Amino acid sequence: MNDFSIKLQPRSAPKAKRKPVPPGRIARWLFVCAGSVFVMAIIGAITRLTESGLSITEWNPVIGAKPPLSPQEWAHEFDLYKKTPQFLKMNPGMTLPEFKKIFFWEWLHRLWGRIVVGVLYAAPLCWYWLRGALPATSKPAFFFVLMLGFAQGALGWFMVKSGLVDQPAVSHYLLAAHLMLAFLIYAAMFRLGLSFGLEPERDAGRLTRLRRLVQLILLLAVATMVWGAFVAGLRAGLLYNDSFPMMGRYLWPLEGLQVNPPWKAPLAEPATVQFTHRVLAIATFCGIILLSLRARAFNPPPRLRKLFGGLVFMAFAQVGLGVSTLLSHVNIMLATLHQAGALVILTLLVWLLHELPYIPEEK
Repeated sequence: MNDFSIKLQPRSAPKAKRKPVPPGRIARWLFVCAGSVFVMAIIGAITRLTESGLSITEWNPVIGAKPPLSPQEWAHEFDLYKKTPQFLKMNPGMTLPEFKKIFFWEWLHRLWGRIVVGVLYAAPLCWYWLRGALPATSKPAFFFVLMLGFAQGALGWFMVKSGLVDQPAVSHYLLAAHLMLAFLIYAAMFRLGLSFGLEPERDAGRLTRLRRLVQLILLLAVATMVWGAFVAGLRAGLLYNDSFPMMGRYLWPLEGLQVNPPWKAPLAEPATVQFTHRVLAIATFCGIILLSLRARAFNPPPRLRKLFGGLVFMAFAQVGLGVSTLLSHVNIMLATLHQAGALVILTLLVWLLHELPYIPEEK
């Protein structure tokens, strides 16, 4: 072979570089995941309000995704439910068609969790991770959210299992933990989506001094949500439904005075728990109004102005929904909207924290 022929030999083509994934695509994926968690929280509220959460007595993460399809399978599930305290103490006359209604909501709630964690979040996360599309600094946050998703499934089953032993109800502490973990997953996904898809507005830095107030209101809102879960778990919303804002002859309940030690009353005595939820809700409402008034003095840019306006609107709407839920003896539609309103307020506060940059004070 001569030198000329050697020069004509084809060289191996260089490997094509993978195109980087646009941050906007990652943001849209995260917003879809967050929206799915929002829907799951609404389904969970309906599941709780219809007392459907104890209808499925087994936890099969894979096989359990398939609902009963034959009369024999339905009979098997119904027989398992008949052994539970809820059936024996609350629903001894329940028929199979009635059982199918409550079974549907718990099955849908679990199925939606599998879809959100496994299909919508975990699978794309593996794809983006293997492609090197995620910044190294963000990988711990993505992995943390994934672990929260698995923990939520385990906590949900542990909560349900607590209501299958002696009493036909789950611990209100476990219910609150389950709900707040869902809210944490939602907020983390939404915040990550904002970091990839939305730059803070120009001139937002002049509102930095409001950041601590926003954080304080977020803490108040979260505490209000925790006690709202206590109210739901203890069925405290069915007390004092006809005399708002009075609780009997007074603005506060007297039942808490009979609890020993007294500090347990706001945590476990139903009427006092409802009163505590009211106080925290009023404090959150006042904080949001104060924040809005202070923000006006800084002449916020357009997007921030809309966020503050939306927060004030939701504060009034949430108070109205809360009072309406109470006076309606916990109407399912109103109670579900009340929980959705809490999530919207959480969304707006997390968005505000994203928009208000943290600027360390000079020493």
